[in-house]
Amino acid sequence: MPAQTSSERGERLQKVMARAGVASRRACEAYITAGRVRVNGQVVTELGTRVDPEHDRIEVDGRPLTTGRERAYYLVYKPVGHVSTADDPQGRPTIVDLAPGQRRLYPVGRLDRDSEGLVLLTDDGELTQRLLHPRYEHDREYLVLVQGRLSAEKMRRMAEGLHLPDEERPMRARVSDISGAGHFLKCPAPKPAEPGEQWLRVILREGRKRQIRRMMQALGHEVKRLIRVRMASLRLGDLRPGEGRWLTDQEITALRRDAGLK
Repeated sequence: MPAQTSSERGERLQKVMARAGVASRRACEAYITAGRVRVNGQVVTELGTRVDPEHDRIEVDGRPLTTGRERAYYLVYKPVGHVSTADDPQGRPTIVDLAPGQRRLYPVGRLDRDSEGLVLLTDDGELTQRLLHPRYEHDREYLVLVQGRLSAEKMRRMAEGLHLPDEERPMRARVSDISGAGHFLKCPAPKPAEPGEQWLRVILREGRKRQIRRMMQALGHEVKRLIRVRMASLRLGDLRPGEGRWLTDQEITALRRDAGLK
């Protein structure tokens, strides 16, 4: 017998679970079909089940789902040396160490240990999935200091896609030279390029592991510094390394709108 819910016109169960931070929507669907979810005391395995999160009692693996509280969104300037994970078995400092400790937050995507800049921490699982999935093509903007100077030809090759030996699909990036624009930086971290160096603005739509560093290496350039300054509409602003702040209501609304969420 299907579970009795308080509203057949409510939201899909997997959507409510993802918004509550359980996991991505696809992972939540797997929870449901595996019989790990109960609604009002009854096991639910049908993906079409609709619930009213304000009135229905939802349990995942026997634990009540908290759906009434607001989600949390915290912006951090990740310093070089921190890892972009919630925990690290090697005991290195993590990005989560820089967040207020009153609730559990998780990073949206990663920056490698040697990179710095914008990292969003949240418990909004649905937004996380939308921002990371390549299908939604959200811009990620970086300021990159390289050794040497990229020619217009190399920038064109990056835009058209580089075929690296260990990748099935080409890697693409939009690149522009900003070395001569002294006013281009809103964040306070960078300084003007030294002789023989070049500041670039690099925009990705799909970020793969160490993508910018690998692309530059393939073109014969060493990355000296890499700073993420934007994800979709969210900007790093004037935060300094190690600093963070809660997002404003306007930023949250804009970011969820970017992701196609209400």
